[in-house]
Amino acid sequence: MRVGIEKLKNFLLESKLLTEKQFEKALQESKKSDSDVGDILISHGLISEEELIKIEAHILGIPFINLEKEKVSPEILKMIPEAIARVHNIVAFRKKGDNLEVAMLDPEDLRTIEFIQKTNPSLKILASMTTVDSIRNVISQYEETLEKEFGKLVKETTSDIRHMKEDIIFEEKGGLKKAAEDLPIIKIVDTLLKHAILQRASDVHIEPEENRVLIRYRIDGILHVVMVLPVSSGPAIVARIKVLSNLKLDEHRLPQDGRFKIESEDFKYSVRVSVLPVFNGEKVVMRLLAEDNKKVELEDLGISGMALEHLRENIVKPTGMILVTGPTGCGKTTTLYTIMEKLNTPAVNISTVEDPIEYRMPGINQTQVNTKIGLTFASGLRVLVRQDPNIIMVGEIRDDETAGLAINAALTGHLVFSTIHTTEAAGAIPRLIDMRAEPFLISSTLNLIIAQRLVRKFFGDKESYKLKLADIKNMEKYCDTERILDILKEEKLAKPNDKLEDVDFYKPKPSEEAAEGYKGRIGIFEVLPVKEKIKDLIVKKATTNEIASQAIKDGMRTMMEDGFVKAAQGLTSIEEILRVIIE
Repeated sequence: MRVGIEKLKNFLLESKLLTEKQFEKALQESKKSDSDVGDILISHGLISEEELIKIEAHILGIPFINLEKEKVSPEILKMIPEAIARVHNIVAFRKKGDNLEVAMLDPEDLRTIEFIQKTNPSLKILASMTTVDSIRNVISQYEETLEKEFGKLVKETTSDIRHMKEDIIFEEKGGLKKAAEDLPIIKIVDTLLKHAILQRASDVHIEPEENRVLIRYRIDGILHVVMVLPVSSGPAIVARIKVLSNLKLDEHRLPQDGRFKIESEDFKYSVRVSVLPVFNGEKVVMRLLAEDNKKVELEDLGISGMALEHLRENIVKPTGMILVTGPTGCGKTTTLYTIMEKLNTPAVNISTVEDPIEYRMPGINQTQVNTKIGLTFASGLRVLVRQDPNIIMVGEIRDDETAGLAINAALTGHLVFSTIHTTEAAGAIPRLIDMRAEPFLISSTLNLIIAQRLVRKFFGDKESYKLKLADIKNMEKYCDTERILDILKEEKLAKPNDKLEDVDFYKPKPSEEAAEGYKGRIGIFEVLPVKEKIKDLIVKKATTNEIASQAIKDGMRTMMEDGFVKAAQGLTSIEEILRVIIE
C-alpha cells in the first residue's frame, strides 16, 4: 500500500466508489490474510487495478499513465537497462526536450530514480505511476530490439538470416549442413557464445516458439532474455551447433548430447550441449564450463566457522562417505571438485565416475558414464574399487544399486564422495534408506552431509536498512528468528542487547557494471557431521525432522541461518536467501 489506509478509505467513501461496510470488510480480511487491503478490493471486484492506482496517484500528487497499448521507440527504451526495468518495474516511455518521462509501480523507489538520473545526467526524470500490464507491455518490447545486447554485428547477420530461403533451411541433411556453414549463421552462433562468456553466463538457452526463436542466458542463476530471432533461423542455428558438437544433423525425434571447445587468447571453455525435440522444433541448452578456472579454496565457496572445521576434519579421514545435497545447479559438483583438488597429491589415487565430466582435473582418473554401452554409475563404481583407489567420487547416487555399492566401498577402506538430490542435509539419510540401504551400514560409513544453495553477491555499493516488525513476523513462517539473533550475536554482528530489528541488513544498489546490484555467487551451507546421537537415530530409521533437530542441538547451523549471517555481513540480501531456500 503506497498511501495510508485512512486516506484511501476517505477518498473511496467521498467518491462513493464503495460503502464503509464494504471497505471495513475488506480491511478485516486483509488483516487476517496479511494482505494489502487494495489487493483484497481488487480480488473481490470492488475496484479495478487501474482505478486503484489512479486513486493512489491522485492522493500522492503523481501523474498516472496507461501504457498497455503503447509502442516505445528503442532509443527511449534503452535509456533504462532491461535488468533495471524488470527488477524495479520502471520503464522510460517518452523524452521531451531535457525531460525523460518514466513509468513505475512504486513511486517511493527513489534509489532507482537516482540511478537513472546518474546514468542520464543531462536529463530531468519525471515519474508517473502505471499498471502492471503497462510495465509488462513495455518490458516485452526489449525482446524485440535485436541489437540490444549484440550491437551492429548481430543486427547485420540477423538481417541476412531473415532473407534466407526457408526451403534450403528445412531440407534434410544436405540442406541443413549447407545452412550450418552459412556465414551469417556462423556469426550468430559465435556471437551468442562470445557474449555469453563476456556476461559470465553459465547456460545459453535457444528456444523455438511459434513465431520466433528466443535466446536466454542464465547469469548468476537467473534466466534473462537477451535476443529474439526470426523463426526461420532456428533450424540453421541448431544445425550449426550440431555440427560443432559432432551430432546427427538429420535426427530430430530423439534427444542428443554432445560437447565442443571454444578458445581465444582471453578464454578457454568447454561447451556441453543438450538438444531436445519440442513442439516447435528442437530446443538447445549449452552449458559453458571454463577450463582455465583458478584454484578455489574451501573458504572461497562460502563455508566458514565450525562448518569449515567439520569439513576439514572429515575430508582427511581415510575411509567413510561424504555426501553433498541440493537441487540441480546449486554448486554441488564445484564443492566436490574443490575438495578433491585439495586432496589431490601424488601420494593418493583419486578416481571418479561422472555424468558428465564437467571439469578436467590433472592427476585424477575421471570416467564418463555411457549408458548406451552399459557404463552406468553402478558398473563404473564396481570397476573403480578394483583400481586400487584411495578416494572415489561418484557423480550422483540415483538408484539402489549405486547407493549399496558406494556404502560397500566406504566400508572396505575407501573415502567416498557423492551427491544426492534432497532439499536439506538431514534428508539424505531417509533418502538412502528409501534406496534400501541398511541403516546400520549407513551409520557405520556416513561421516558428513553438506547441503547448499547459491545466492547472488552484492557488487559495488549497497544500502543498509533495518527490518520492520512486520518483516520479522513474516519471516517467522520460515525460520526461528530468536535463534538467528543469537547466532548473529555469537558472530559479533549484533550487540548483546540488540533485537533483530536493530541489526543492519543490506539492499543492492544498481550500477552500470551490475544492473541489479549483484554480480557473482556465493554458497550458503549446512554441514551435518554424523555424531553418535545421529548414528542412533539412523539405526532407528528416524525422520528427517528428528535428525535435523538433533543436528541443530549438536551445533549445526541451517542454510537459512548461514544465509542470515552472510546477509548481516553485507555479502548478500535477505531476499536472495529466501528466494533460493523458500521458492
